[in-house]
Amino acid sequence: MDAERARELLAHERSRVEQELASLRADRGDGELSDVDQHTADSGTELFEVERDRSMIERLQGDLAAIERAERRLEEGTYGLSVESGEPIPDGRLEAVPWAERTAQEQSRVDAR
Repeated sequence: MDAERARELLAHERSRVEQELASLRADRGDGELSDVDQHTADSGTELFEVERDRSMIERLQGDLAAIERAERRLEEGTYGLSVESGEPIPDGRLEAVPWAERTAQEQSRVDAR
């Protein structure tokens, strides 16, 4: 993949992830007039939402760290090569997942562990 295209894809993904993180971290204005729950189900709903947001934040932070590693590989001249085998990562995979560190087969093996 062309280095300029890789930079463009990584910059777009970095911006998207940072915006999503900012949105999740922002205070939620949910229209409640009071901080006191009116129904017992409110506590369960709030806990679910907090845990869901926490999980999404962790995933996005992982994506951001992977994007940063990909940017370093781009500067080092190793972008597009598997960190595991050194084999080229197909351009189609990099278009879909610009921060990919391995070929799809290698990643499948890692994910199965």
